[in-house]
Amino acid sequence: MSGFEPTLQAARARLAAVNPLAYARTRNALGGAVTRLSPYLTHGLLSLREVYEAVHARQPLDPGHKFVFELGWRAYYRHVWSHLGNGIHQSLHKGVLPDAAYRKEIPADVLHASTGIPAIDLAVGELYATGYLHNHARMWLASYLVHLRKVNWHTAAQWLLGHLLDGDLASNHLSWQWVAGTGSSKPYLFNADNVAKYAPAHWHSPGSVIDTSYAELERLAKNPEALDGSLTKAGEQPPQLLPAPADSIWTAADGRAVSGRDVWLHHPWSLGPNRLADNSNGVSIAAGFAECHAEHPWSERRWRFVTSGLQAQTQHLWWGNMTQMANALRNARSVSWDADPHIDPIFAQLQRLLGNPQALPAPPRPCLFAPVDQYCKSFSQWWRQTSIESPEVCSAWPPASLIHY
Repeated sequence: MSGFEPTLQAARARLAAVNPLAYARTRNALGGAVTRLSPYLTHGLLSLREVYEAVHARQPLDPGHKFVFELGWRAYYRHVWSHLGNGIHQSLHKGVLPDAAYRKEIPADVLHASTGIPAIDLAVGELYATGYLHNHARMWLASYLVHLRKVNWHTAAQWLLGHLLDGDLASNHLSWQWVAGTGSSKPYLFNADNVAKYAPAHWHSPGSVIDTSYAELERLAKNPEALDGSLTKAGEQPPQLLPAPADSIWTAADGRAVSGRDVWLHHPWSLGPNRLADNSNGVSIAAGFAECHAEHPWSERRWRFVTSGLQAQTQHLWWGNMTQMANALRNARSVSWDADPHIDPIFAQLQRLLGNPQALPAPPRPCLFAPVDQYCKSFSQWWRQTSIESPEVCSAWPPASLIHY
């Protein structure tokens, strides 16, 4: 699993190793003390509150601490998603160039990690090999693709989302918009000096196209002509992105397994503990909905991560469309699941198909930051209005009326 095991034990072990002081001091460096908690947050093994409380108990955190600040970014992106819904797939405002100026495919030399620019090729190679990238490497890759190769930010964001074990729609897509300048006041640009400051020597890229001034990079970003690229070597073989798991342990939904029983539906964003472990009439099912992944295919590595995590918590792994799932669950005594915005629209439709008042999501896990009712167009605006909140106050946030899909 390239250092990431999809278990609660592994998530807690990584959480116990977090050093907030070292994080604040070194987080920008590729070899810095980053937490690597994001796959566990994305897939429901940890929550922001669990992370904050565990770290705060060992090392009291001031609300302005860099570690808290970074947790805030994840919460802020969810705030934006809760208000805009599918609007996060569109540019929030005009970027450096009109959207039509950008191409809708990833250049072959980038896909094969063969651009000849070490910082880019190493980032792509690490992405394929591990399903993870340091945030600085993600920013370099995004900036290069959008501003120098003129790739549409959304096209590139979808590609990265499929490969990252921590791929979260809000954090991923809105971060790409921040780099592109469609979700920030200016585009993010970087050069070889920046790479040399934060990356090991083999990442350094002297003599490459990024070995130039910021003034020149700004000129290139404003030029609608894309920089040429060509395969400099055989390079990496790009892994496929698959709309369904290839593993044969996923089977068709079978109503005989759940008839008259209490059902807990795990899904790819809830790899956490079996909620029905003490219920003799309960059965835990891993539910993979074809509709949910048709537009967001994943790499085999990410599918393996999710499948392994679900297999450890459930008796059955079902794959199918919403109608098939509803037919299989129709005679269950009750059906419950963990809410998550990646899959809430699917479950809302499933609930309507079942027509069963017993089909209800579980109460949301307590949040960390106080809710901000008004949509904030910037992190700073949101940050000024929120605060670390008690679990009791925000345990029922957000209300359904604020979730738009």
